[in-house]
Amino acid sequence: MACAVMQFLQKTQSFRFLWTPLTTSFQFSKKGYRVLAPQNFLNYESLKQQYKPEVPEYFNFATDVLDKWTEMEKEGKRPTRLALWWVNNKGDEVRWNFEELGFRSRKVANVLSEVCGLQKGDRVMLLLPRIPEWWLINVACMRTGTILIPGTTQLTAKDILHRVQTSKPKCIITDDVLAPAVDCIVSECQSLKFKLIVSEDQREGWLNFKDLFTNANADHSCVTTRNQDPMTIFFTSGTTGAPKMTEHSHSSYGIGLTVNGRYWLDLTSSDILWNTSDTGWAKSAWSSIFAPWIQGACVFVHSMPRFDPTTVLDTLSRFPITTFCSAPTAYRMLVQHNLTSYKFKSLQHCVSAGEPINPEVMEQWKKQTGLDIYEGYGQTETVLVCGTFKGMKIKPGSMGMPSPAYDVKITDEHGNVLPPGEEGDIAIKTKPTRPFCLFTQYIDDPERTDSTLQGNFYITGDKGIVDEDGYFWFVGRNDDIINSAGYRIGPFEVESALIEHPAVVESAVVSSPDPIRGEVVKAFVVLASDYVSHDPEKLIQELQDHVKKVTAPYKYPRKVEFVQQLPKTVSGKIRRNELRKQEWGKA
Repeated sequence: MACAVMQFLQKTQSFRFLWTPLTTSFQFSKKGYRVLAPQNFLNYESLKQQYKPEVPEYFNFATDVLDKWTEMEKEGKRPTRLALWWVNNKGDEVRWNFEELGFRSRKVANVLSEVCGLQKGDRVMLLLPRIPEWWLINVACMRTGTILIPGTTQLTAKDILHRVQTSKPKCIITDDVLAPAVDCIVSECQSLKFKLIVSEDQREGWLNFKDLFTNANADHSCVTTRNQDPMTIFFTSGTTGAPKMTEHSHSSYGIGLTVNGRYWLDLTSSDILWNTSDTGWAKSAWSSIFAPWIQGACVFVHSMPRFDPTTVLDTLSRFPITTFCSAPTAYRMLVQHNLTSYKFKSLQHCVSAGEPINPEVMEQWKKQTGLDIYEGYGQTETVLVCGTFKGMKIKPGSMGMPSPAYDVKITDEHGNVLPPGEEGDIAIKTKPTRPFCLFTQYIDDPERTDSTLQGNFYITGDKGIVDEDGYFWFVGRNDDIINSAGYRIGPFEVESALIEHPAVVESAVVSSPDPIRGEVVKAFVVLASDYVSHDPEKLIQELQDHVKKVTAPYKYPRKVEFVQQLPKTVSGKIRRNELRKQEWGKA
């Protein structure tokens, strides 16, 4: 089991040792190793054909990957490398190598299995900011076979209630900030048996994680998991209902994200990757856990609660970060500064994902830093779908070419492949063989799961075009999801919050262009008669504050327009598409 996986991982990556030139890499096989030139995408088709992952029947990322790095380091087959490097604004640092990560995560595994009595298949909801414990709990859930349900720390009590009632976790782990919100709703959550708080202080009704960790035994045997056993559940926003549960298996992310780590992020074991994504999103699983650790690289973390351009630039200057991954919104903020006044001595590779990045921003970044920005496109349901890769010509504005993991096409509404230049659905071929690195299902929603399949393809729900050179271009979303600064926001959630205010008769929420965030939430609101004469500016502020209290603050409408009526179909459905076109026509 482990041997087959590590042979595949080793064949698809470079092992740069401290004493070898950066122009050399090693490929391991049953016959030993041989020196190779670093892989790049100068010959795209050749490298794509080389991608032939071996997916064993039994697989667990913690023991088959993380623990194998420790074994190799102990046996002298590679230098001891940092696995996690965490810092904050106070000057505190945490530096763990893979052996230390394993030691600590096994202690946490015993907290989950022995103290809480959790068994394989039980669910754990994790609501923590960027603190080291978040990584330990992720790995501990793999070791115990429990299913992790991460969430952003911006969730309100109402958000948490929906997620707990829907996913039915037995255990929830959070900090001092969100514990009061959990206490407000816990009486309505029959599935919850254990509440763990990561805090220096005690809280009534909660188990103190740090105390339990200190007293826990470090001896733990990893449970046996099959490659298709569920590993994690992400809540994703929908346009016509509450967030849905997207399930991934141990192999879909644990092996599938090799394409992200080796090909898009271009990581080797000597690299240090900083990904700025929030812990509640799938992008953190992509680039703050699986992709770098598959490559034996170091995950760098700054605990900053909010994205701060000055902090980011100072950090890139102070620390030997080689690879930087962030959202287009972040790059838009960063290029507003004088980048030439900073020295990024170690930075070699920059990538962007979450939404299309403006060609102007790419140009400014390149002009001031000398570094290109490589775009990537994917979904919570997938690994990297398309990307620009090292050695490949960059076409500003393009998502690049399909990753080795998928056969990507543009299709029409009947599942027929369209020729270059014609707009259609961005689709992934699923027949005759469904890629193992696709999500397993939308839990408890077989109809929605089935609706993603059309003919021989998985339909992403996004529209695009492929050009004559095989580069894909993003056109727009096939649904009404709003992607603001990397946060995916479903209009239904915002509309539901607005309707709770007595001033609102009905509303429609769509995306609206924004020079910094790419797009923001805009609400078209029909007012109740008693509120029509109110001061518009004060009422807008009141509605915005109301939404911030009812749901996660990042979802609030930054723009509000009062209208007499909303456009609707004959059947009475709101035509958000018409409002969205109207809004973007103003850009």
